Amino acid sequence: MMERDLLPGSVTAYAPASIGNFAAGFDLLGAALAPLDGSLLGDLVHAAPASEPSFNLEGPFAEALAGDTRPNLVQRAADLYREALKALGRPAGPFALRLEKRLPVASGLGSSASSVVATLAALQALCGDPLGVPELLELAGRAEGSTSGGIHLDNVAPSLLGGLQLTVPGRDGKPAARRLPWPADLLLVVVHPDHQLPTAQSRAALPARPAWAETVDFAGNLAGFVHALHTGDWTLLARCLRDPLVEAHRAPLVPGFRAAQAGALAAGALGCTLSGSGPSIFAVAGDEADAGLVAAALQRGFAGAGLASRAWICALDLEGARLLSPVPRPLFLEAQP
Repeated sequence: MMERDLLPGSVTAYAPASIGNFAAGFDLLGAALAPLDGSLLGDLVHAAPASEPSFNLEGPFAEALAGDTRPNLVQRAADLYREALKALGRPAGPFALRLEKRLPVASGLGSSASSVVATLAALQALCGDPLGVPELLELAGRAEGSTSGGIHLDNVAPSLLGGLQLTVPGRDGKPAARRLPWPADLLLVVVHPDHQLPTAQSRAALPARPAWAETVDFAGNLAGFVHALHTGDWTLLARCLRDPLVEAHRAPLVPGFRAAQAGALAAGALGCTLSGSGPSIFAVAGDEADAGLVAAALQRGFAGAGLASRAWICALDLEGARLLSPVPRPLFLEAQP
């Protein structure tokens, strides 16, 4: 479906890619990504009022979804959104929806979260922003959980709200997140190999219950990470930029991961681990020159395993989901649940 097929009043929403877990915070931490070159690393959803519901798929990674017999996550998110408005006595729709799939699927870059969040942002704009952040977080988590094996907010929260987000207990059992401070001079180097690793497969590699020693190490490391950010203790931050809980179980699923990780650390990265459930890897670098060396080292590690890869040098995307048309604007820049 081309733009001319949409009825008047159409909007286009963008939701950035994200790093789930962010090393220290399995299922609790996530960061939104903004490439330094100004490109949009994330999915777009075009939406408009329509006489009957429709969904279309396009973009560089649309083919990877074309054979899926399940409803697309855009459709799932839209259904949940309409149900939420109906419960408020505000029936909405039908809508014509078009997903421009710009993120690789099963990549560890928050691909499903980006589709879900862009859909909710577009529908919010069409319907006059009737829902609050807690409700949107809950809908996003439910939509993504329909394919990822459970409700996790570590990707949807940063994609929706921007920045580095920590999932926290909310009021009345509602999901909530808080933005953590992040030093502007630290860059994120993200490399995606030509390899798919579905989240369900990556989760299946985890033990049913971690050992007590691993659990305590995880808790202390996450607490240290948060403390370091709030106090500016970058030495402690570097020590806590690690994944003591799940990396060891998932590493064998990603060819070249250990070589890439070792190369990045040797090139000066403060920390390096899987992005989300993989196969993408991210590392933290001190400046743009160091980031270039780290990116090259990560790609060499994958090349040694016979995998081509693509690299991005990023800052945090501080806006999160936003409208690109008809009037570009952030949606939740100052919002916190």
